[in-house]
Parts: sequence; C-alpha cells; structure tokens
Amino acid sequence: MKLGKIPENVLKRSVLRQLKTKNSEVKHGAGMGEDCAVFAFSGREDLVTCMQEGAVSVNPTEPGELTMGTLIQKCANNLACGGAGLTAVLISLILPESAEESEIKEIMAAAERQCALLSAEIAGGQTKISSAVTRPVAVVAGYGKAFCSETVEKKAGEEKDPWYPGKAVPGEDIVVSKWIGLEGTAILAKRNKEKLLARYPAYFIEEAAGFDRYLSVVPEAAAAVKSGVNAMHDASEGGIFGALRELAEKAGVGLTIDLKKLPLRQETVEVCECCQVNPYELASGGCLIMTAKDGQSLVKALEAEGIPAAVVGRTTDSNDRIILNEDEIRFLDRAGQDSVYVNNEEGVN
Repeated sequence: MKLGKIPENVLKRSVLRQLKTKNSEVKHGAGMGEDCAVFAFSGREDLVTCMQEGAVSVNPTEPGELTMGTLIQKCANNLACGGAGLTAVLISLILPESAEESEIKEIMAAAERQCALLSAEIAGGQTKISSAVTRPVAVVAGYGKAFCSETVEKKAGEEKDPWYPGKAVPGEDIVVSKWIGLEGTAILAKRNKEKLLARYPAYFIEEAAGFDRYLSVVPEAAAAVKSGVNAMHDASEGGIFGALRELAEKAGVGLTIDLKKLPLRQETVEVCECCQVNPYELASGGCLIMTAKDGQSLVKALEAEGIPAAVVGRTTDSNDRIILNEDEIRFLDRAGQDSVYVNNEEGVN
C-alpha cells in the first residue's frame, strides 16, 4: 500500500467491519470520520479521548515525519472537534537502535513545550528501543473533558450536561475556517526550499514555511460551540476534499461545494504550482469544517474572535458529493494519497 492513510474502502472492509463488540459505557466509538471516542462513566462529565501516531523528528525532512508538537496539536484538534478540551496525554515512544540520548531529550522537550502551550500534562507513557523501526515513532493518546455549560450558554436552572457536536444533516451551510492546505504548504516549502527560492523571494518562502503556526483549530471550535454549530471535522491528511468526503460519509449526506469559495492563501497556490501538486488534496491541518443552519451567523461569530471563515457550500439529502467550478460540475471521488507524499524532492508528481 501507499504511504499515508489507508484507502477508504480498505478502512471500511478490513478495519471497521471487524469491530463488533459493544460496551454500554462507550457513547461514541470508532467510525468513518470520527475524530475521537467518548466514554460515559459516573458523574456528569464524560471522558473524551483520541489517538495520533507518526514518525517524529526534531527537524522533519521525510514524507510523513512530524514534530512532537504537531502530533500533540493534532490530538488537541481532534478532541476540540469532538466537543472536549485537552487535559492530558500519554506518549509511547519507539526508537531505533541508532537513537542517541540527546535525541530522546529533544523529542520529549518538544512534547513538554507543546503541552505547556495547551495547559495539558504528560501523564505517562513508555519509551522503548526496537529493531522494528528505523526512525523514532510516537503514539500520543489525548484525554479531555467534555465541554459543559462553562463554554455553552444554558438557561437558568439547566444542568451542566456535556455538549457534543452532532452529525451533519441535509440543508445546512458548510463553513470552513482560516485557509485550506496550510499544513501541507509548510511541509512542501521546507522540503523544496532551494527549488522554490529559484522562483520566489526568500520572505515569501519563509512565510509559507511558517504556516504550521496556524495548525490549532481549538480557538474556532471553542467559538463555534457557542454560535450554532452542529457538526465539526478538522481537515488534515487527504486535504479539504478528503475531509469533506469524510464528513459526508459519517453523516450519510450529500454535498454541494463551490470550489471558488474554498479559501486559499496565495503562498499555497504558488507552492503547489511549483511543486506540481493539487492544493485541494494537500494536508489541511489548521482548517476546521463546520455545519450550521445559519452559516453566515457562524462566520460572523468566528470573525469577531479574529478567525477568518467562509461559507463554501451546503449539505443535501442526496448521495451526490458535488464540486462546482463555475459552469463545470465534478463529483468528489474517494480520497487519494495526500500530496505531501506524492511530491518528491524535485517537486514532481
């Protein structure tokens, strides 16, 4: 199989269909497009959890490599989409025999810095040396508490029930925050720096390489839960097209998306053109997809918090997932391999 997420049909057939055992204390479990799991224990506050894994490096250079900060931020994003704030993480770190102690120290220091930014504790984990890996691999499990009335306004006398996003339903506006392709643009700009410098000024490339500063969707998720949002899903690997399809598959709805309304930074346009990749299939961490009955009101609420957002389409009651590009109509296919894997060091597909 190719690097990256396994194909959608393989995920459904060989992973999700094998999961048959149920437990009454699991309120929301594994499924297509699910960002995290919710466990209902005693008391009114549910435990919400998610997991992220990947090859990690202090200075990522290979396709699929991440910093520990990015991996932990992805956990925080998943929890925010599931209606919870990150409280703690468990980290399992598997290192090759060639690993030096200084490398372990740098990786864990980076993890601690990110957790400090998120006010989350590293509560435990494991660190092992294994001949099964050739570079460091980390598995991060994030744990959080469901948003209650402290973040969702309720009428006087109402109990502090946990708030969770729902599934998209037909007839809702589709809103996206910030810009698409942010995560992938930063990766490509760093990987193809010399090639890009032959075409663009250094400040332009530095700006594109710094797009990973936008990767958190926690602020927009927190604002959205108070502003009429129904469903939320973060756009990460597979790009905006892959994330939109996951949102629709999870809810069993159709989509009509106006391609021209999907927000793109000019740096993303230029980097993708030079590297010959599709910006709509490029890792889009930092972009949150939301559905709401009144998308314009949600956009105004997000913009009031300093978060750019746009209504890009609507959900429908059909099975069609349609992309409109002026007079051209195309259907949203199953997500392919993310462009960060397709791109090679020469910037050619």
